[in-house]
Amino acid sequence: MSNRELFVSQPNIFGGVQKPFEKAKYLVFGVPFDVTSTYRTGARFGPNAIRQTSQNIETYSFRTGIDAENLPLHDLGDLHVSTSPRRTVDMLKLVVEDVLAARKMPIAIGGEHTITLGILKGLGAKAQETALVSFDAHLDLRKEFLGLTLSHTTFMRLINEEVKPAKIVEVGTRAVCKEELAYAKKAGINFFPSQQIRKEGAAQITRRLKEELAPYKNVYLSIDMDVLDPAYAPAVQNPEPEGLETHTLLDILCALCDHCVIGFDVVEIAPNYDQGTSAVNAAKVIFEMLCQIEKPC
Repeated sequence: MSNRELFVSQPNIFGGVQKPFEKAKYLVFGVPFDVTSTYRTGARFGPNAIRQTSQNIETYSFRTGIDAENLPLHDLGDLHVSTSPRRTVDMLKLVVEDVLAARKMPIAIGGEHTITLGILKGLGAKAQETALVSFDAHLDLRKEFLGLTLSHTTFMRLINEEVKPAKIVEVGTRAVCKEELAYAKKAGINFFPSQQIRKEGAAQITRRLKEELAPYKNVYLSIDMDVLDPAYAPAVQNPEPEGLETHTLLDILCALCDHCVIGFDVVEIAPNYDQGTSAVNAAKVIFEMLCQIEKPC
């Protein structure tokens, strides 16, 4: 992997067990970037908080019968990010291109949600046959916010216009502005509000999501931890009431992992705002997704 010099090794590694790069199937890397944060900051501390937590919770998955300790996983460390959002996006594009060229799966830990733009750019032509499913309280479809056209509030619109994935679906939505609703309708971006998920149940929503994703060759999953209710993840940069419960999120996420997932990210943990609960949930999400992806069909 030619761009490994872009990473700074960390004293903690995700899961506590490091497989050799050559034998790894999944490459984890942190992106400690929160330059465009507009409410609470601190997601730059998220990657290592999640790593520390991952070393102190059990790794066996009852959902799959797989122990994440045995996964072919390699932690690259943290990307040496720029203070420029555009430069960070460009670096992420190069990194993901390298990860895919090495025939491995990128697993990014944020950091703010803006990083998903760089990751999707790194998919290259593969993006046009990939459906993006974003679990998030927000649509992030603004054209600009507080003078910024590239930020955690606009990146999904930029993905739609610059990357042009085959499909975008958003799950857990409950915080939007009218501009975003109008854009989503015009662009054909479907979303499932948290109230709808609570009313219909995880099984029904999963069925509908699978129907939407069936025509597409690949799926990329992006999880902003503010999709959870603040009762379960208070330490996020933009908490919103009426979120999902942890088991509901995992039920839906894990069901989607039987599709051809080509990568995922978990973002927006700002660990200074709680005593570790949010990071525990983030680590659990990563473990369960990896185990589900690894599970034989």
